[in-house]
Amino acid sequence: MRRRRQKSRAPAELDITAFMNLMVILVPFLLITAVFSRITVLELNLPPAAETKSKPKKELDLEIIMRTGALEVGDRNSGLIKRIKNKQQEHDLAMLSETLKKIKSHYPNKTNAMILAETTTSYNSLVQVMDAVRVVQVMEDGRPVQAELFPDISIGDAPPDKSRK
Repeated sequence: MRRRRQKSRAPAELDITAFMNLMVILVPFLLITAVFSRITVLELNLPPAAETKSKPKKELDLEIIMRTGALEVGDRNSGLIKRIKNKQQEHDLAMLSETLKKIKSHYPNKTNAMILAETTTSYNSLVQVMDAVRVVQVMEDGRPVQAELFPDISIGDAPPDKSRK
């Protein structure tokens, strides 16, 4: 029998200089590009549950119901304020803004509103209505300025349309 002699080998050294060079370039690049990416978050609330105790009639519970053919602006306590029909297959956001400006002039301290959308409502339409409910453009000293309307928005499902029955 022959015995093989094992040569004593020294452990191999790990060369990581190429990897370190890559990291030296990659880390600053990622840090620089991370500054330019920004996420915008819009804080929304759920509509309040139906309350059993009655509220004073002077308080407004503003609702904007997004229907397929119109926007319904109303008060949860007293009912429909205005029905705004669509213009050319899209919601009439200019008329919605004018209506909300009038409501805001009667209730200047009111900041919350509920947007109730049908299940077939597109995301783009919902965002446009949310923007119209939050702010409005007004002219101040000959310049257009954004004025706050109802920035505290709650989103929910629209109730069934009673006019279709």
